Amino acid sequence: MNDWPEGRTPGRRDRYGAGSTSAEPESARPLPHVRRDGPPPQYRPPQGYDSPGALRNDAGGDGYNTGQVYGHGGGASGGTGGPAGRGRAPRAGAPDWRRRAKIGAIALVATLLAVGGGTYFWADGKMRREVDLGQVKDRPKAGEGTNYLIVGSDSREGLSDQDKKDLHTGSAEGKRTDSMMILHTGDNGTTMLSLPRDSYVTIPAFTGKESGKHFPAATHKLNQAYADGGPELLTQTIEYNTGLRIDHYAEIGFGGFRNLVDALGGVEMCLDKPLKDRDSGADFKAGCQELNGAQSLAFVRQRHQEADQDLGRMRNQQKFLNTLAKQAASPTTVLNPFRLYPVIGSGLDTLIVDKDMGLWDLMDMFWAMKGVTGGDGQQTTVPIANPNLPTRTDGVAVKWDMTKAKQLFGQLRDDEKVTVTGGSQ
Repeated sequence: MNDWPEGRTPGRRDRYGAGSTSAEPESARPLPHVRRDGPPPQYRPPQGYDSPGALRNDAGGDGYNTGQVYGHGGGASGGTGGPAGRGRAPRAGAPDWRRRAKIGAIALVATLLAVGGGTYFWADGKMRREVDLGQVKDRPKAGEGTNYLIVGSDSREGLSDQDKKDLHTGSAEGKRTDSMMILHTGDNGTTMLSLPRDSYVTIPAFTGKESGKHFPAATHKLNQAYADGGPELLTQTIEYNTGLRIDHYAEIGFGGFRNLVDALGGVEMCLDKPLKDRDSGADFKAGCQELNGAQSLAFVRQRHQEADQDLGRMRNQQKFLNTLAKQAASPTTVLNPFRLYPVIGSGLDTLIVDKDMGLWDLMDMFWAMKGVTGGDGQQTTVPIANPNLPTRTDGVAVKWDMTKAKQLFGQLRDDEKVTVTGGSQ
């Protein structure tokens, strides 16, 4: 009995059930509707089939579908998806240098602000605000401009026994002033006014800080006010005798002065004549030379080779401070962080200022000192009537020419152009 369906015989294989008997695999044989010669025909969608995703017929018009689905991936028309190797990546444009420059500038400004802000808070935190001018009594009214009282003391703070020996400072107890200057800044430039430490002046009545004892007003050397009552009594004495209100106070001792100069790498000074002083340790030849910290301290302290002793020493101090400020503000220092930060650190570690002194105030003072060197101002000394005044209890002192001195103080108080010549007559 024939089990095969009608029309089918055992000698005829079912190509879908038993497979093909051809030596060539089924998938390799060409199908009638697929063209094998020439490039693939260009596709043209039949009328009415133009919606995305619709199955399209071959452009040959034979009615057979190619099996390609359009609208779901990239094809030869330039899509970005689809099989590997199909489609075209977008072409990279030229670099946007303007945008890059803008980003770089913003990054640079942000870095500078961060560094500048960090430096400001670091420096501000190192300031030694130890002088309270609010304790000063009977103060004069504030005038025009700003007055800084700059004091160099003989403080041995931070010095070892060997340092004291090398610097010829001795080991005297207590503190005294070694130099005093009023730096006035205003609309008429800057004036640096030196006050001799041996000036014979009136010290107002005060109460001792440690003893609590009351002392009546008396006439003594200006240096005595600092020894008896520190910066506050010194400020009160200067205000009492000049009529100038002191806005800010700054003081540096021997050790701080030496360290500041050494951090700066030395200061170049030009001397008209050789100097040698056994007491201060000064021993310099004539001409231009670089002084280190110890040599600089010896230079500003020496006075025995000066014809007018203390007055000559004040001129040297003014000259040195102006040179120091100019060199500290030079590009070789300001633009070199390896030099700038040690200079700032050394100066602030030993500089004593008043409680109201801000970092910007200190910078204004520094630039004003530099300005004197650059010609934006002048240096002078309080007018002197007698540089060798004998006194009953204080030895030889310096007497001011009060007529000229009052005129000078009035010009500074009113921020007028200074026309009074200082020094001895």
